[in-house]
Amino acid sequence: MILADEAATRALGERLAGLVRPGDVIALSGPLGAGKTALARAVIRALGHQGEVPSPSFAIVQPYEDLDPPVWHVDLYRITGPGDLDELGLDALSDAVLLVEWPERAGESAWPGALHLSLEFAQGAARRLTARVPPSWQNRWPPR
Repeated sequence: MILADEAATRALGERLAGLVRPGDVIALSGPLGAGKTALARAVIRALGHQGEVPSPSFAIVQPYEDLDPPVWHVDLYRITGPGDLDELGLDALSDAVLLVEWPERAGESAWPGALHLSLEFAQGAARRLTARVPPSWQNRWPPR
């Protein structure tokens, strides 16, 4: 899928927000600046968050408990390996949606049921999005 610009990325995030369920994990991969945070931010805003949506790069985890379902925006760029995940307590969040940037830092087996979205630079401001769709998303992907 080609996302022509940041507006298209936001539109995808808005459509995803209408499809997420408690317990969903959306893993966002791609190089720095590819649009991972922009996509996560669009999901969070579309679910009704009115305030700022900062990148969780330094905090690692930014919870949005006021949303329905609650969302935890996670940026694993700064973790050193899968062992660091235990300290974050993410495995106990079955009632929340996890939006995970840099999921590869957690290892391949961290979220086997996640919807994996990978963003890559394309021509100009466009991004190429590829998806690895788990069974739980078969009837929800691609969002319309």
